[in-house]
Amino acid sequence: MRPRLLYRDRDATVEYQPDELARDRFVDLELGALVRSMAHDDTTVETVATAMLHQPLNDPAAVAYRQAAVRDALANSETILELYQAPKRALDEVKKAYGWGLFTPAGVVHHSIEVLRIHVRHLQALRELARANAVKFQSQAFTDFFAALGQDVSDEWLGQVTVLLTELTFPHGVNAAATLGTANKATGITLTRPPLTRPPLLVRLGFRRPDHTFTLPDRDEAGYKALSELKDRALDPIADALGQAADHLTGFWNALRTEAAFFVGACNLHNALTSFQEPVALPTFHASPGFTCTGLYDAALVLLSGSPVVANTLDLNHTTVTVITGANRGGKSTLLRSLGQATVLAHCGLFVPAESFSTALRTTIHTHFTREEDADRTSGRLDEELARMSATVDAAQPGGLILLNESFASTNEREGSEIARNVIGALRDSGVSVAFVTHLYEYASRAHEEKRTDTVFLRAGREDDGHRDFRIQRGIPLPTSFGADLYERIFGTTLDPDELQPTLPSQGAR
Repeated sequence: MRPRLLYRDRDATVEYQPDELARDRFVDLELGALVRSMAHDDTTVETVATAMLHQPLNDPAAVAYRQAAVRDALANSETILELYQAPKRALDEVKKAYGWGLFTPAGVVHHSIEVLRIHVRHLQALRELARANAVKFQSQAFTDFFAALGQDVSDEWLGQVTVLLTELTFPHGVNAAATLGTANKATGITLTRPPLTRPPLLVRLGFRRPDHTFTLPDRDEAGYKALSELKDRALDPIADALGQAADHLTGFWNALRTEAAFFVGACNLHNALTSFQEPVALPTFHASPGFTCTGLYDAALVLLSGSPVVANTLDLNHTTVTVITGANRGGKSTLLRSLGQATVLAHCGLFVPAESFSTALRTTIHTHFTREEDADRTSGRLDEELARMSATVDAAQPGGLILLNESFASTNEREGSEIARNVIGALRDSGVSVAFVTHLYEYASRAHEEKRTDTVFLRAGREDDGHRDFRIQRGIPLPTSFGADLYERIFGTTLDPDELQPTLPSQGAR
């Protein structure tokens, strides 16, 4: 019996080791802030949430399976929390089970029986929890799990297991059959089922011995050792079987705790975002490239700032390349992060930070954000950028998405624009969608002149007085970089526009 709450046909893998590109995506999109909100200082939830956000799905059936389970979890958060806590109670009690003599088959049998009794008691409690709440769940993941639990942990099964575990304590001694081999040594020792009836009263009281008995003399240590060895040889197969059964149930509890942790994290994140009156929605998927959104916002920014943020509404369906330009600090990178967060969350079967969000199902999702200067770097910034871009392009697949933030800005305008034109053009021709935040006006203007129907241009808003509303709308690239804004940001004073005019030399000047 396996939970199968996250995947239809396999267990969740939290030992997943992300590659460098996946780690870059996690950092660039600030997914760590989302994980911390999901975890609420629970290391298990944090580990599972991190692993799952590193493993977005690209199969529509798998996404639908996960998404339906998340919808159930959000509607039944208290039951989900109980499903998460039940394995911990069982496993904590198992850890306290006294494990004497585990180096002998007899000791393994004794310990395994004690552990199995703990498992059975907690399985029965889990079944009762499922019976009381199964009607509230609609997803295939949870309905199948509850149905399997009711079938596998039936009253008949519980009765049989209880009787069997009682028999395996061997209250009337260990019964075994054997044959005599060479030199009258016992061979073919086989454990036999003990009698179901108790021995006669006189035998139990010691007034009469059973037929064909042999009693060891007092202080016969060699005889006792030989008899113990015969007993261990008889119990060895059953010790292995009981140990495997106990390990299997321990594995079940660990799997259930891992998979339930993901849904606990989803409920925690949902509560955190909605506590700021921010909307969340389960996304939809469409066949065409591009995306559409209503009220899309940066979830990490909300969680880090502790306040609502400006959202964006865009219709970029049938779009392969999205070029985002405009003034500094106008919300371009924030939009790019919000788009990346929503895409990753959607492909993990989770809700997204928006009133509505629809996207193409992506085969791969990658980011390429500009990096701060590293004093230890042995090569230049452009070399580092191109090396990362090469790895990103190699990993991209048709139907994938790459988010570029100020890429190729470490060189001059002309060279950076030419590199961007070639890289983005090749990606587009390969079926990879690109969203590009850039100040490379030469690239943006040339791309706009091509007037391709699959390319859309967005621009960060800026009023004449320099005010930003942080909303991104469709708009053609502008040649200005708003140098006065940069001057005020760096020097803290307002630049007089007249100072931008060139000073002509006097007639007497040479």
